[in-house]
Amino acid sequence: MLDLTTVIPFMRYRMHCVVLSAVLVVASIIAIAVNGFNFALDFTGGTQVQMEYATPPDLEQIRQTLDAAGFSDHEVVALGTDTNIQIRIQNTGGGEETEQLSGETATSVVEVLTEVANGQVTFGGSAFIGAQVGDELREQGILGMLVAAALLMLFIAARFQFKFSVGSVLSLVHNGVITLGFIAVARIDFDQNVLASILAVIGYSLNDTVVVSDRVRENFRSLRGVEPERIIDIALSQTLVRTMITVITTLLVLFALLIFGGQVLYGFSIVLIVGVIVGTYASIYIATSTLMFLNLSKEDMMPPVKAKEELDALP
Repeated sequence: MLDLTTVIPFMRYRMHCVVLSAVLVVASIIAIAVNGFNFALDFTGGTQVQMEYATPPDLEQIRQTLDAAGFSDHEVVALGTDTNIQIRIQNTGGGEETEQLSGETATSVVEVLTEVANGQVTFGGSAFIGAQVGDELREQGILGMLVAAALLMLFIAARFQFKFSVGSVLSLVHNGVITLGFIAVARIDFDQNVLASILAVIGYSLNDTVVVSDRVRENFRSLRGVEPERIIDIALSQTLVRTMITVITTLLVLFALLIFGGQVLYGFSIVLIVGVIVGTYASIYIATSTLMFLNLSKEDMMPPVKAKEELDALP
């Protein structure tokens, strides 16, 4: 059992953290409005070309070759093996003309790379991704995040209490906006992997919030004559070790992905690293500070009193 003399006064600094969060959220919104997102081929539409080399190629040299040939918006990654590569190039046309341009773009890419490689490369196929597919994917991603937020609020409200759900959703919005702001500032390619990492951040934040909320609820019910601020401090102190172990082990895995996963997993891993750190901070200060602002009390934790008719009906 926790020694109450060693409780960390987290809530003493809640106003400082609220101000810090407000600054970060406003700065993130400004960054998103000014910079926008660097949407990848998944969302903008374009051409995807696969090439197979006789020996492992130098990806950086291929990128420089494409730059010199006038293909500015492109992405070159290894595909499965060291000798197979995938090239993704954004197109700017629309409708059927874009599909026609896609075929011409693929042909140009193959010609350029074949000439540089002295014929030691084989064309593995190409694909056209229309802008309409990208728009649908973007809409589905936004819808997915909204549905996740709604289900989160319903779950927390049913599992704990409505005030907890408000804190959880504010924490979720806080995490999402700051993570998106980081993506805008860092100019990370916004592809399906990055979208998946944002949804993973939502799930991770929910996990932390549920653990903290459960401990807060139990302490409100069991501790007598203790102020709400002190009760929340006790709950956070009790879950701190578990939180730190979870964060450290998760970050170790993500840093491994960042270092060894290559360019394909770069955006996914770096966004998750930022999201995990922001989510851990939010579970400690945003969700719980909201409970303080909403004046959470022991009465909120008490089960509803049954009506006299319900009591009379009991055997």
